Amino acid sequence: MGAFLDKPKTDKVLEHGEGNGLHHGVASMQGWRVEMEDAHMVRTDLGGALTDWSYYAVFDGHAGAKVSAHCADHLLDAIVASGEFQEDVSKGIHNGFLKLDDTMRELPELSSGEDKSGTTAVCAFISPKHIYVANCGDSRAVLCRGGSPVFTTQDHKPNLPAERERIINAGGSVMIQRVNGTLAVSRALGDYVYKNVKGRGPCEQLVSPEPEIFVRDRDHAEDQFLVLACDGIWDVMSNNELCQYIYSRLLVTDDLEEVTSQVIDTCLYKGSRDNMSIILVLFPGAPKPTAEAIQADKDLEANIQRRMKEIVEDSDFKDKVGFVPVLSQLLRTEFEGLPPGGGLESKRLFIERTFKMLCPEQADTVSLGDNIIQTQPDPDT
Repeated sequence: MGAFLDKPKTDKVLEHGEGNGLHHGVASMQGWRVEMEDAHMVRTDLGGALTDWSYYAVFDGHAGAKVSAHCADHLLDAIVASGEFQEDVSKGIHNGFLKLDDTMRELPELSSGEDKSGTTAVCAFISPKHIYVANCGDSRAVLCRGGSPVFTTQDHKPNLPAERERIINAGGSVMIQRVNGTLAVSRALGDYVYKNVKGRGPCEQLVSPEPEIFVRDRDHAEDQFLVLACDGIWDVMSNNELCQYIYSRLLVTDDLEEVTSQVIDTCLYKGSRDNMSIILVLFPGAPKPTAEAIQADKDLEANIQRRMKEIVEDSDFKDKVGFVPVLSQLLRTEFEGLPPGGGLESKRLFIERTFKMLCPEQADTVSLGDNIIQTQPDPDT
């Protein structure tokens, strides 16, 4: 709960796939946290009358990984198994969240109180005509057109007026922007220690499992991509920054594992201290690689490499061994063509590789702790 490692775990889970005219990429990393508590699920064919529907979901667990893993495995079934989904999608999603939260309470580890974990959830159902997004907590979905966000979910934080009112009415408090001074989200699945107020329904507890549901008509000409990500991403990149960055990368490569991997790396170097997970869904109108953008990216890296060579060969640096002095000098250099939203952090892996090539005897001075921007966002718990 909030503990960090001495060094981040940077191994990634990478996935990609396609179906129903959509392409997707997935990337996740444990990062600085002592445990990987994120989970995700992708299904591009829901079967039966829903073969042309797709489902994407990200779950950001806290206080353990039990609930996030269980929700990744069972939320979709809880939603579509009810008769309401076929007749009223929004009602089916709403009831599915509440049903799963109710039945999950009976799992032995959770009913005994041995496991006190919970999870945020953000999911999207995409049909041929509509996009349905459901959010519970502070993971977030953003729809982008023209490289800019045109829709985003709202993070459910305890200091929001409606959330605060519900918490106080249930006998709780909001201190340091947390439920009872402890939990940083006001809606989540699990977290049953906050859901035991007698005489109040499931959506009137200190922490509510109720999703906020949004419905949008698809615009096949304008819709470019949908991002679902946990707060490990949003802590260090705004909606606009992430949309711009992904847009710029899609002009360079159509490898969605590579794009989502670069997002994770960039967020790590921007200072994210949390688990990080992202699902990127491309619509037919998404940008495609261009020769001009690919060449511009190569030119940028050549300029960075040239500047690094100048730095390490400068007489003033003969007595300043190590990666950090070189990195500090790079920060004082203005480079044209840096990826919008990503900045120099998005080229950190290239910078590290170049330094090791130029200064092989100092390769061990490269540290993942040397973030270009040092920030420490608040943990969920």
